[in-house]
Parts: sequence; structure tokens; C-alpha cells
Amino acid sequence: MPSVRFQALQSVLNRTIPEVKMPSPKISDFYGANVFDKKKMKEYLSTEAYQSIVNSIDNGEPIPRDMADQVASAMRAWAMSKGATHYTHWFQPLTGTTAEKHDSFFEPTADGGAIERFSGDALAQQEPDASSFPSGGIRNTFEARGYTAWDPSSPAFIMSRTLCIPTVYVSYTGEALDYKVPLLKALNALDKAAVEVCHYFDKSVEKVNASLGIEQEYFLVDIALFNARPDLYLTGRALFGHISAKNQQLEDHYFGSIPERVYAFMQDMETEALLLGIPLKTRHNEVAPSQFECAPIYEEINLAIDHNQLLMDLMDRVAKRHNFKVLLHEKPYAGINGSGKHNNWSMITNTGRNLLSPGKTPKNNLMFLTFFVNTIKAVYEHADLLRASIASVNNDHRLGANEAPPAIMSIFLGSQLNDVLDEIETSRLSKKIKEDNTLWQGIPKIPQILPDNTDRNRTSPFAFTGNKFELRAVGSSANSASPMTILNLIVADQLRKFKTDVDKLMKKGEKKDVALMLTIKRYIKESKNIRFEGNGYSEEWEKEAESRGLSNFRTTPLALDAMVGEKTEQVFADTGVFTKREAHARHDILLESYYKKLQIEARVMGELATNVIIPAAINYQTKLVQNVKGLKELGLDASTYEAQVDIINKLSEHINFIRKNVEEMVQQRKNINKVDDTRQKAIDYDEKVRSFFQPIRYHVDKLEQLVDDTLWPLPKFRELLFFK
Repeated sequence: MPSVRFQALQSVLNRTIPEVKMPSPKISDFYGANVFDKKKMKEYLSTEAYQSIVNSIDNGEPIPRDMADQVASAMRAWAMSKGATHYTHWFQPLTGTTAEKHDSFFEPTADGGAIERFSGDALAQQEPDASSFPSGGIRNTFEARGYTAWDPSSPAFIMSRTLCIPTVYVSYTGEALDYKVPLLKALNALDKAAVEVCHYFDKSVEKVNASLGIEQEYFLVDIALFNARPDLYLTGRALFGHISAKNQQLEDHYFGSIPERVYAFMQDMETEALLLGIPLKTRHNEVAPSQFECAPIYEEINLAIDHNQLLMDLMDRVAKRHNFKVLLHEKPYAGINGSGKHNNWSMITNTGRNLLSPGKTPKNNLMFLTFFVNTIKAVYEHADLLRASIASVNNDHRLGANEAPPAIMSIFLGSQLNDVLDEIETSRLSKKIKEDNTLWQGIPKIPQILPDNTDRNRTSPFAFTGNKFELRAVGSSANSASPMTILNLIVADQLRKFKTDVDKLMKKGEKKDVALMLTIKRYIKESKNIRFEGNGYSEEWEKEAESRGLSNFRTTPLALDAMVGEKTEQVFADTGVFTKREAHARHDILLESYYKKLQIEARVMGELATNVIIPAAINYQTKLVQNVKGLKELGLDASTYEAQVDIINKLSEHINFIRKNVEEMVQQRKNINKVDDTRQKAIDYDEKVRSFFQPIRYHVDKLEQLVDDTLWPLPKFRELLFFK
């Protein structure tokens, strides 16, 4: 009987490409068809109810109970017209995935019949029995109450005949238990702080929204090969596997012709996404073989993150129809590029101005400089917190691994803007400013920065790319709400401080424009150490970064300390985004997730090595021993079977090393499991268990090169990466 590996390979060869049909050749004909958007609201709601939702979205006004009943009735009518039978509150708990509990519209009546009903109460709030979600000690396990509450700013949608209502998730005592609540608070803080600063330049600005475009990288692998790799199935990455002779070294996959089977998957996935109002715009091959990317058009940040969470779920569902598995792990295969989720962030006013886009007039350039420099200052002041926001066991594999930015937080601006800031820093500011003159003397005018005038430094965690900042350090499986919450709240905090500093100077008699420039100039000097234009992968940069006072947290447990430091507690309190209890709870949750994932990887590694790898090696070794024994019985000279004996000895050497180290790793794991302190347990797993992974892998991969290919039990990298 053929091995599981060869059965899987045979199934790959027999794959056919399913036909994919779009609802219409014009995307505009079906875009958002499964979304209860403003257009459908106008159709199903009274003018009063529709305006109530608009006011809630734009101004945060509460929706009256009678209006909520109208909205619920309209949602149900629309959803049922699309074939929906159930509804769910769709939320984002601290597991890192989305959650849902489905309820039917159906309700029995007293006369034995039934009706479909959906009330305003059911729309506005639910009480899921969600005691098993991580809370970091905010709730005891026996306290089952947690509340989901409707978020009107993110429209409801239909998935698999179920009306999905985006919601927040909070505890019985009101603490945030999800990613959305802190994000919404951070966005509100940014809006208020940015509007006040905008009024120095334009009194007509009433609102500032953060904008986000998320580039999503991912791998595809045939589902049969995926199922034949227990490590991929259980951990999301290949714990063993020798690098393929051909991988990405020729760079021939990048932007290459999309394989036909993958193209069919992409078409199907994009169609489903577009029906759900996810504005996917771009698709292409990435650098590593079997790696790809999709990217949407920019959206308001809350909606962009909801859409990305939905997209990751959707990708997995559609992939199964095409006999694929989507790998969102940051580093599924050693030796080739991992995957990120590049977050392109900017700030947009209600008047349509991008605050990170230079203008053609001195006034507009001063406005640009204000928000540009304050963003730099915010990242400088809270670089460690931003690093903590993207920390995970998965991302530790990727950061600094020659295709992702290093763990050192720095900002790349491009030589043009970097030179402008240097000149402003060293210039002498004229305090005699006239309305019809340039705003300052001795400083060059800022040219209009086009998107292609700044290089996309791939080694920079936070780079300015024309009219936005790109946070490149976010991992592919992460919920972008975590880093975006931090980025928005630290910028909000910095803008508040900027206004305070400017107003102080104005009270001392300085003109507004002089006060603005004096403060900007000081901030440029104070935050200069975070700016770096060179190669972030180099050893020289590590040394230079240390001399500049920049942190280099290589692993998650130490990086997460920034979440509970005094400086962080102060900025959380000042912006009102996290309470001290909420921050410490998230710190504990992330540490627990870290060591549990390493615990799982260690268990899988031990089981695979002991039950799969070693038996396969012994099986081959036995065949070689029988071969040598037969040659000896024929009376042949020892030189005839010298190679076989050498392989037998090498097999024994690798087998013995693997067995010994797996036993030691298991013992370390058992010892560490007795540690009560969550932080110390995470550190111990990192330093005392994870340290076994690479040595064990090295010897397993050596066995892969020695053992007869027909006897090797796991699909190899060349098979996983180069599927039919």
C-alpha cells in the first residue's frame, strides 16, 4: 500500500480546475450585493431611521430604541430576501480570530405556528455564553456573562445564509474583551486631537478619519499535502523540512504569471469578497514559491480591519473548494520569505484633505509638516509600545529574516524629506512673518511628494511612502486592530501635546506660525534618532541603533513588557483607550498565547520525531543492514559496502541525537509547566524549550537527505512549494 505522502502526491496530480463564474462581467453590477450598506438602508428604512444611523456613524450619536426596532426589521427583511435564515453578532475576541453564535429568525407562536422575528434588542445587544474566551483575569471562568453590542459604523453582511452583525465585545463590568473597542476609542481620540490641530490651518475641518489599506500576503498548499503534514495541520508551519534545491533564489516567481489553478482560486475568492463589499484591487505572485498577495483600496480604518478579518476567513473557505489550504502563518517554511500584512496608514479630513500629503502652498506644507513630524515624534516616544503591538511567536520567526523589517523600530522617510527635516532643524527661524511672504526664511520649499518619489525601503518597519506611512512589521495572521490601536492613540496623544506646546508659545506672545514652526523644529531634533535611511538588516545598524538608545527586542516576552510600563500606563490613561486592568489583562493573554503555541509546537515536534521520523529512518537503516549482510555472505570485500556502512553510521548518529534531545526537551517542558508566573513561563519556553527546535530540526533534515525517498513519510518542500 502506498504511503500517505504518495497518496497525497497522487491526488495532486489528479486535480481538475473548477469553473468559476462571476455574477456579472462588471464588478460594479454586484459589488456589495451581500452588504446592508447605505444604499440598501435608504431602500428599506424610513428617512428618520436612515438619518439616525448616519448620525450614529458620523457623530457617534446613540440610536433610539424605536429606531433600532425599525433597523432590525429592515435588516431581517433584506436578509431573508437574500435567503438568510439566521443572524449572529460577529465579533473579534482576544483569541485573534473572529467569533459568532447563530440564532434563527424563527420563533414559534401560541397557536402552533411560527413567525420570523428580529427585534431591536436582539440587534443592539446579545449575551453570549462566552466564558471560555481569554480575559486575562478580568472575568472568572464561572462568570459567563459578556455582552456584544452593535457597531453601526461597520455594515451588516450575509455569509452562508446568515446575517452577520459586526459588534463590540465587553465584560459584565464594561471592560473591553475584544480588539474593536480599544480601536474605536483610539480613533475617537485621534479625531478630536487632529481636528483641534487642524483648526490652526482650516476652521472648516470637523472630522478626521484614519485611513488604512492592508496588503495581505499568504501561501497556498494543496489540501492533501497539507493533511499529510501534521506539523502544518496543527501549528501552521513546517517544523521539519530540508530546503528545496530550487526555491526563491532565481526570483522568478515574483510578479510572474499566476498559475492557472491559483488564478481560479483568486477569481472565486475575489468574487466572494466583492459581494461582501471588500474592495479588492490587486493580486500578484509574491517572492517565495506558492506565495501570493491581495490588496484592497483604502477604507476607513475600522471597516478596513473588519474587512481584513472577514477576508482571512473567506480565503480559507474558498480555498477548500479548490482543494487548497491557505497558510497565514508568518513563516510556514524555513529558508524562504515569510508573510506580512503591510498596513498603509494616513489621516483624512472631512474636507477631503490627506494630512500626510504635502501641498503647493506654504500654508498647506506647514499643515503637512505638523502632522508628519508629530507622527514621527509619536513613534519615537512609543517605539517599544509599537513593537509590542506586533509581537507574537509567529512574527518572531519573520522579523529581521531578510525579507521583513528588523525588530528595531525605525522610520524611513526617503532622502528628499530627510534632507528637508535636517535643514529645518539647523535653520534660523525668522520671527517676522508676513501673510504674503513665505512662512519662514532660509528653509527650502517642500516639493510635492509623489508616491514614487520615496523608495519603499523593505528593511524599515515604518516607512513614509508618498502620502502615507507603511507599517511593514505586522504579521500576516495578525489582527491589524492591535497595531492600529496603538499607532492611532500615540499619534492622538502627541497631537494633544503639540497643541499644548504651541498654545503656550502663543500665550507668551509668539505669532501662531512662529509657534508652530518652533515646536516642529524642536520635535525634529528630539525625534531624530528614530530616523534611519540605511540597511536595517546590517550588523552595523544594530550597533548604531543601540548607540542611539533604540531598543532591540528579538522575542515576544520581553517586547510585551512595554504594554505595562509606567510610560505606557500614562498614555493609555491620557487617551482613555485602555484602563490599567485592561492593559495588564492583554499582557497576560499575549504571554499565555505565546508559551501555549510553543508548547504545542514542542509536543508536535516530539511526536513527529519519535513516531514518524525515527521509525522511517530505522526502516531504511534495516534495509541497508540487510543489504550489507547479503554482500558479506557473498564474500565480497568490505570496500564494496563501505558506502552503506557509512550511511548506517550517519543514520544512527542522527537518530540518537534526535531521541536524546527530544527527551530532554520534553523534560524541560514538564519542568516549566510547573512555573506559575505567566511572564517567566513564556521566557522559559522561549529560552529553554524553543532552543531545542533548531538542533532537532537540523538532524531530522539530515535524515531527509539520507533516507530512501520512497520511505520518507512527510511531503517534502519541493512538493509543498511546487504543486501542480
